[in-house]
Amino acid sequence: MKILHVITTLDVGGAEMHLLSQVRGQAARGHEVRLCYLKGAGTLADDFRAAGAREVVAVPLGPGLSRLLTHVAWADLVHSHLLKADMVTAALATLAGARRKLVSGKHNDEQVLTKPLVSRVHGLLGNLPARTIALSDHVGRFVHRYGRVKPAALRRVYYGLDPAPFQAAREAAAAGERSDVRAEFGFGADDVVFVCVARFAPQKAHDVLLRALRRALDDAPAGLPPLRLLLVGGDPFGDGRERTEALARELGLGDACVFAGIRRDVPRLVAASDVFVMSSLWEGLGLVFLEAMAARVPVLATRVSAVPEVVVDGETGVLVPPAEDAPLAAAMLRLAADPALRARLGAAGEQRVLEHFGLDRMVEQTLSIYREVLEGAAPDPALLVDLAEPPTA
Repeated sequence: MKILHVITTLDVGGAEMHLLSQVRGQAARGHEVRLCYLKGAGTLADDFRAAGAREVVAVPLGPGLSRLLTHVAWADLVHSHLLKADMVTAALATLAGARRKLVSGKHNDEQVLTKPLVSRVHGLLGNLPARTIALSDHVGRFVHRYGRVKPAALRRVYYGLDPAPFQAAREAAAAGERSDVRAEFGFGADDVVFVCVARFAPQKAHDVLLRALRRALDDAPAGLPPLRLLLVGGDPFGDGRERTEALARELGLGDACVFAGIRRDVPRLVAASDVFVMSSLWEGLGLVFLEAMAARVPVLATRVSAVPEVVVDGETGVLVPPAEDAPLAAAMLRLAADPALRARLGAAGEQRVLEHFGLDRMVEQTLSIYREVLEGAAPDPALLVDLAEPPTA
């Protein structure tokens, strides 16, 4: 099968890393894969080539976008990812008479779809693809409600993860690398290190996380080990990191909060930490949660969107309300004070990844949807989106 993927950017992010795994899996199964991206620096272009993509091409918005039609004509199956790429590809593929081979991938509950005008436009363009693949039931419900995508086109495929790099990093940490990683950032062996791997975007609410850390430091009981926060990531399209650094200075966090920037050694950083924490306001799924769980690191996150489909509160992590620093701070202190709880949650998290979020499953389920589109194969009932709203906590 000749597969064309079209994505908005090729810079580091959850959707991009997910697609990298898909390309690797599809190429390994003998499919010919090309990839086009619309904007950004193409940071991951070489990674996609190494994963097996035959071509990785920038097709920037503007007059040069017409080059995308050549690749659409080449492909048996066209799979778009992220909102701009979805809408542009749907329009161009339809004009080229290629709508029948078009699949859309929804990686997040894009809040812009709640705006009435955007919702109406998406209702037209979003129903052009033959199938729309959501990465969680929550995203499927969101796209149906606000993006106006018809239920018959919706399918759900959870992200998949190769746990090996994170398991290897955990073993290396246990063998002594943990102290080296911590020393790099000025952390002590007994410090309780919280790590957050995320873009500095409003969605991730780093301000809430920093205020929670400040509150936790102020409320920490005597005898509790020092609390530290390691922030991994950047903001290629804005000044989010700079604003977050300014807030850290304003809150007087000092060496309790360290900015590591964009890193290629995320597994070893997570494995050397005690808790993975993220204070998202919404989240399509959160590949980083799976990565932390694979490293046997417990997750502290917000009870939003699809996060409860991944992190089971009290079993593989702790979930708190969004946009509130007090509950987040209380959970930080609870986890910092209880190593046995952290170990129990981490072990259960690894098991959940192995049982429910395997990489081969993700690739095979996606390919089965491609066959559904191209060959008229019957849909897998397990991939139908559950449109019933879950009970509120």
